Amino acid sequence: MLATVHSGALWGVESIPVEVEVNSGERGELRLVLVGLPDAAVKESMDRVCSALQNSRYKIPHTRTTINLSPGHIRKEGPMYDLPIAVGVLMASGQIATDVDDLLLAGELSLSGKILPIRGAVALSLQAKKHGLRAVILPRQSAEEALLIGGIDIYGVETLSEVVALLQDRSKFRPMAQRSPGNRGSDFLDFSDVCGQERARRVAEIAVSGGHNLLMIGCPGVGKSMIAKRIPSIMPSPTLDELIEIHGIHSAAGTTHGGSPFPSTRPFRAPHHSISRVGLVGGGSPPHPGEISLAHNGVLFLDELAEFDRCTLESLRQPLDDGFVTISRSIGKVRFPSNFTFIAATNPCPCGYLGSKRRRCSCSQRQVFTYRSKISGPLLDRIDLHIDVPPVNVELLAERRQGESSASIRIRVEEAVDRQRRRYGSSDGAIRCNGRIPDGYLKKFCALGEAENRILSQALDNAALSARASGRILRVARTIADLNGDEDISQRHIIEALQYRILEQV
Repeated sequence: MLATVHSGALWGVESIPVEVEVNSGERGELRLVLVGLPDAAVKESMDRVCSALQNSRYKIPHTRTTINLSPGHIRKEGPMYDLPIAVGVLMASGQIATDVDDLLLAGELSLSGKILPIRGAVALSLQAKKHGLRAVILPRQSAEEALLIGGIDIYGVETLSEVVALLQDRSKFRPMAQRSPGNRGSDFLDFSDVCGQERARRVAEIAVSGGHNLLMIGCPGVGKSMIAKRIPSIMPSPTLDELIEIHGIHSAAGTTHGGSPFPSTRPFRAPHHSISRVGLVGGGSPPHPGEISLAHNGVLFLDELAEFDRCTLESLRQPLDDGFVTISRSIGKVRFPSNFTFIAATNPCPCGYLGSKRRRCSCSQRQVFTYRSKISGPLLDRIDLHIDVPPVNVELLAERRQGESSASIRIRVEEAVDRQRRRYGSSDGAIRCNGRIPDGYLKKFCALGEAENRILSQALDNAALSARASGRILRVARTIADLNGDEDISQRHIIEALQYRILEQV
């Protein structure tokens, strides 16, 4: 008897349909044969499935049984096929009679028949919904990850026996209730803790409001990392679509925690400077998302930027331009989303005290040059905002006066973001924020008057900035205008944007 069960294969952060075909009752040697380009983990599933069937009081077929994972040209990886194989074997051997044409199944089996969590539950559920399936059966912990997705029934199961009971009579089981995003987390560090640094706080607000990249340069202890770590507290809550993207990437990477509520927060990733290129941009075999994809719709913070490997930093250039990264392998290409706000901090020299009035720099000119050359000109050109962060006045620190709170700043940020959503609503999602305005739309959305054009042209000539830098100045000016509630970009917006660009220190 032939049985077919729908499942899926992870390809990057998306899922590709896979059909598990099981044919039992064939003549020949009594054994289970697995074909369809399985990897070692999938081949081992035969032993897990047989033990799970026996310990769940089902029988292993006593005839030759062929199991095919279709399509055969796509490599199947991981233990997620255990459950659909087990169900297919039970159907093909006549131990259960049920219709699974409208279901997608995925899950790892333990030897006892318990169903263990898998990666990619969100992608599998989105795939099932896209292809018109009615429901998804997943391990209970993994099913929790997919509850933001509407329009499809999601069943969380714990044992193989429970799956069989569900398939034989669905009326006795209810799908898991769809969840809405939870409340915004309250455990953020707050900007009220930052003493002084009004200019740095202003630039952080601009960066978050328009999705602009920011580089902070300053001596050790001036508050660069302190400011960066508080940026999540002023970010607007993600939309439902953005939140599904975030959870989908983390689900595919295996970094989610089933059973927890879905906070309305954006990711904040801060990898150590010893991270490899693959760890940052993604890759491996099979390709997995890196830190830039885990920061999608959120913030990627690189502290001590000049300490990162130069080749690793150069790999950021395409993601900063395009909002995604493409990993090429012999078996094909994988595209990972990486639309993040890039925040970086660095010292001005190896010892960190170049230009300091409080401590003498001990670095030679050659050491300073070598240190700065780790950050290439093309990478700097892709960072919209450059700011020097000076030391805080000692008297101000002694007063312990609180600065403006994150909640107050976030109100202005959300108003600016709302203006952008209304402005770009007709672009079919092609433009998400000011920092991502395509070059072809700059004249439309960042139009300048004669006086504003003259100021910008003079500044570009004097500072010898590139055409790319000119576009980024326009995008920053557009965000400053939005923060001020102005429809048109004026001279003061251009002048403020120039302040954050032409005084580069690295």
